Amino acid sequence: MKILVTGAKGFISKNLISKLRNRKYDDIYEYDRDTDPSLLDQYCKEADFVFHLAGVNRPKEQSEFMEGNFGFTSNLLDSLKKHNNTCPVMISSSIQSELDNPYGESKKAGEDLLFTYGKETRAKVLVYRFPNVFGKWCRPNYNSVVATFCYNVAHSLPIQVNDPSVIMNLVYIDDVVNELINALEGKENKIGPFCEVPVVHTITLGEIVDLIYSFKNSREDRSVPNMADAFTKKLYSTYLSYLPEDKFTYSLKMNVDQRGSFTEFIKTPDRGQVSVNISKPGITKGNHWHHTKNEKFLVVSGKGVIRFRKIDSDKVIEYLVSGEKMEVVDIPTGYAHNIENVGNVDLITIMWANETYNPKNADTYYLEV
Repeated sequence: MKILVTGAKGFISKNLISKLRNRKYDDIYEYDRDTDPSLLDQYCKEADFVFHLAGVNRPKEQSEFMEGNFGFTSNLLDSLKKHNNTCPVMISSSIQSELDNPYGESKKAGEDLLFTYGKETRAKVLVYRFPNVFGKWCRPNYNSVVATFCYNVAHSLPIQVNDPSVIMNLVYIDDVVNELINALEGKENKIGPFCEVPVVHTITLGEIVDLIYSFKNSREDRSVPNMADAFTKKLYSTYLSYLPEDKFTYSLKMNVDQRGSFTEFIKTPDRGQVSVNISKPGITKGNHWHHTKNEKFLVVSGKGVIRFRKIDSDKVIEYLVSGEKMEVVDIPTGYAHNIENVGNVDLITIMWANETYNPKNADTYYLEV
């Protein structure tokens, strides 16, 4: 299948083209403003599907709105008609098509042109009125508040919020691309004359700002966002894509003594925390028990033994553990437990606890195994 994508270097197009190639759609005609104009005629002759994603939204002159959003669409459709090519045509419009402004009027004109083309040629036409689209590769400080806020916060630059109560309707780039590929495969989500992206997130501008700042602060408090919330998960992925290239890493506080070290890695309010424990050869750590707090130990390097003793019993249970055989050991409540390094190198253990450490209620009681 030969696919023509206009505006090929734009935000949506870059994500679409990369996903198409992942799906083994390799015959893609990429057309952008710096493409040889003569190629448009050839592409329109051969295309089996057209993604018309080219458009103008930040021109120097208002007249460029109509020229870019209506004029080029007219040229594209004229070229298809010239070759009697009635392949499906998808056009990216905007929810602003319903507004009385130069941009909205130009988008509405492009919509009407395509609908008329569909009636004249009986070609399948697909019109998407996108709300605000966010995600990786969106240009910051241009026309996306999400991209601008993510970029500025990630780079420790100021942001301006005039009214945090403003309601935003947003769609995530991967949801947009998935819907466009569904359209390519004849499975578009069509409601009336228009097509829609199934997943639209409604949230206030203030809530977006709070989330983005929480992502920045998460490096200091070792937290991770609530990935069960779909919007938070998508926004966090977007935020990370704007990190400065020399700031991908961040340091953790290592609690070091002669026995080794203990370092908290990740904390969550509802799924506990993950830490890394390093024990020197011959060192035993632990010798305590918990009422409610429970843990999972995973040795990833070295050799050790984990011992258990129920607090009202003399029986000691031993589990040999090694990085050569990945096994998770549950630490039940009511059992005193310890871990000893019986090897010749550092014993490295990943430890998960069902709750974050609270010094006021540590639920940790010393008792020798």
